Amino acid sequence: MSEERNISKGEWIKHTRSLSNSMLIIGILLGILFWISFELTLEYTNTESFCISCHEMEENVYQEYQDTIHYTNRTGVRATCPDCHVPKDWGYKIIRKIKASNELLHKVLGSIDTPEKFEAKRLYLAEHVWESMKATDSRECRNCHDYESMDYTKQGQRAFKQHTKGFDKGKTCIDCHKGIAHSLPEGYEED
Repeated sequence: MSEERNISKGEWIKHTRSLSNSMLIIGILLGILFWISFELTLEYTNTESFCISCHEMEENVYQEYQDTIHYTNRTGVRATCPDCHVPKDWGYKIIRKIKASNELLHKVLGSIDTPEKFEAKRLYLAEHVWESMKATDSRECRNCHDYESMDYTKQGQRAFKQHTKGFDKGKTCIDCHKGIAHSLPEGYEED
């Protein structure tokens, strides 16, 4: 204790500043490391391979998705799980990831770990996704299918008529295109 008393006030201030600067640098480096880890995790969880790493997804919706135009088409452009289910904008993406933590909880609980359990909840799950898509004006659909970029003259007569009528009525993609990437659930009744 007597040694501490012998430290001059100037040396003490110099020592404290040095310690503060070191802590600041360590804090900044840890912050950068955290941010890089966070971003890498965010990107990893936005891959199709991550989405189908759960057998519930691989055995159910992924199988039927492989038989759709979003998986294989004449242009060779494939929409993957995150293209349709995760927003591109960072803020919306974070909100979606937070909501996805509920899906992880149900993975742990085994709520849909068999095809039978999945089918029993399928209508409820689908309605939840449709409701979310409707609330965002089908934002994820419009990442690829932008209204302003659509050339109605190159669409079939029925598509041209339905699109112009639907857009005039304020409809969004999901209002008419339920079941385009997944089978419609048993018990679904079209309006």
